[in-house]
Amino acid sequence: MPDYLDDLHLAHVLADAADAATTARFQALDLKVETKPDMTPVSEADKAAEELIRGRLQRARPRDAVLGEEYGIEGTGPRRWVIDPIDGTKNYVRGVPVWATLISLMEAGEGGYQPVVGVVSAPALGRRWWAAKGHGAFTGRNLTSATRIHVSRVGKLADASFAYSSLSGWEERDRLDGFLDLSRQVWRTRAYGDFWPYMMVAEGSVDICAEPELSLWDMAANAIIVTEAGGTFTGLDGRPGPHSGDAAASNGLLHDELLGYLNPRP
Repeated sequence: MPDYLDDLHLAHVLADAADAATTARFQALDLKVETKPDMTPVSEADKAAEELIRGRLQRARPRDAVLGEEYGIEGTGPRRWVIDPIDGTKNYVRGVPVWATLISLMEAGEGGYQPVVGVVSAPALGRRWWAAKGHGAFTGRNLTSATRIHVSRVGKLADASFAYSSLSGWEERDRLDGFLDLSRQVWRTRAYGDFWPYMMVAEGSVDICAEPELSLWDMAANAIIVTEAGGTFTGLDGRPGPHSGDAAASNGLLHDELLGYLNPRP
């Protein structure tokens, strides 16, 4: 089995470059922001970071395909880098420090492309998380200054911390009743949003999290980090991995109950 460590090292180099570009424009008074056709914002920093990552990948991995939020898919083949240049753009443009660059390498295999490397870098929080298939999940400043992370061992919903992004998406998809029922059963709920709940599941400070509408670039890096930390990452339909258009992540012990509450009931 490939060890993916060279790819992981490259992902860190890409994240370092993206961090420099995004932090340079964070809270800039002249930051340019546009509205995309799906009515979500995109800043000049989103575009610049993705262009930077794509350029470096073209030089370092010219045979690999690249899929990014801002510029779509380029290339073909069994290896595909998946990029979200700024996950949490709404936070970024408002000066909220909860945003990150998400970088994942996916490989074609049984069941389609699956993530084998993931880096989530949140420079405004001073945090970074990463994983490579078969090597575990870590947090730290860099590869040589790292702490291995593991999901929690909380086994009862009554003791669990549940994180989410917002209420509106659950209501739009006729899942709000189950969401509210779940929130009443757990010990604590917090709407941290975006990448952060998944990283907290991976490091054991949150036990379950879920979102009702996502794209592949929102999930690929998160999925490998959660699973390498010993957790479970699926769609709300229970399908493993980041392919369902929505996500549920947990320490594994609470996953079936999580899905049971968040799926529409007859």
